[in-house]
Amino acid sequence: MTVNKISYFMPYSKLQELLYILNNAGYSCIGPQVRDGAIIYDVLKHTDQLPWGIRDHQTPGGYQLEQIKEHKAFAFANGPQAIKPLLFKPQETVWKVKRDPEGKLIFQPHQDKEQPIAIIGARSCDLAAMSIQDKVFLEGPHPDPRYKKRREQLFVVAVNCSYSSNNCFCVSAGTGPEVKNPFDILMTEIDEGFVMHIGSKKGQTILAALDLSKAKAIQCKKADKTIHQAAAMQTKRIPLENKRELRDLLFANLNHPRWEDVAQRCLSCGNCTSVCPTCFCHSEVENPGLDGQSSEHQREWDSCFTAGHSYLSGKVIRDDTRKRYRQWLTHKVGSWFDQFNTSGCVGCGRCVTWCPVGIDITEELAAISGESNVRINENE
Repeated sequence: MTVNKISYFMPYSKLQELLYILNNAGYSCIGPQVRDGAIIYDVLKHTDQLPWGIRDHQTPGGYQLEQIKEHKAFAFANGPQAIKPLLFKPQETVWKVKRDPEGKLIFQPHQDKEQPIAIIGARSCDLAAMSIQDKVFLEGPHPDPRYKKRREQLFVVAVNCSYSSNNCFCVSAGTGPEVKNPFDILMTEIDEGFVMHIGSKKGQTILAALDLSKAKAIQCKKADKTIHQAAAMQTKRIPLENKRELRDLLFANLNHPRWEDVAQRCLSCGNCTSVCPTCFCHSEVENPGLDGQSSEHQREWDSCFTAGHSYLSGKVIRDDTRKRYRQWLTHKVGSWFDQFNTSGCVGCGRCVTWCPVGIDITEELAAISGESNVRINENE
């Protein structure tokens, strides 16, 4: 819920000041920047690091950046990362154990001391994914303390999308391109700067320090137009309007020949689960000291595409790619409803882009459901 619905305008010249204010408030700013041919999130100290005038072109199994004429900081769709690695670390120590002088084992829970993060440029699909991960790690009788602390300290500067890649389908997932989930500050980029909205009391405090003027009606109109344009660009969709019906259909077709068809193409590499902003599978391993006096118990990302993921009582339950892909897809858009009362897919399209062989989740769902994965633009 926003504190108020007043729109403010922030010129580009104030963007660096926003970073300074957040730094002075104790946050480490994390924002998008070009690295190794992709747009990734990393520590952002100066606005020069932002991907000015950069656009991404995404296809199944393809990702390429290009320079465009528009000198905008957020003219792209997304990169391989989301918010997930900031809150649910790819690898971290959960507890430590060591021997005391008498040889007794002493167990101690471990949690790193970390500076609060302000993420700059969070998109609607990734905020929707964060809300889903909140259900995984925070709800229930045993919330994860590491995730909980990072989540409570997180400051979100969200950005409405003005562009959709060929692999985006957040409209059909109901997660975008307009930001709907909780944020502290929301920005919509237009030619001369940003139309700003406050989403929390923390955001109100930060925005007040910028001393911004109210946005003009024409600036608000431009902002709304960019969001509508991003939505109109999307051509892919998740089949069936009622996603619970899709769940039931998938479980009624566990022996559909399409599962074998996709298994012939899938490499079981786990790329889709690594870039997915909602996947939460992990394994726990021991990292013993060489002296035999100490050890660290670590949690690290895992994937339902690995053989070890389904290893039970001396046997691998899902012993081929067909079973592993079926497990991933039926869980992602099916049994998530039973666990968390929501779909596990937010329509970001990362699993399509970063699949080495270009497997498209919307095409696979369309083949099994018998519906088209092509979205009809209602504005046409």
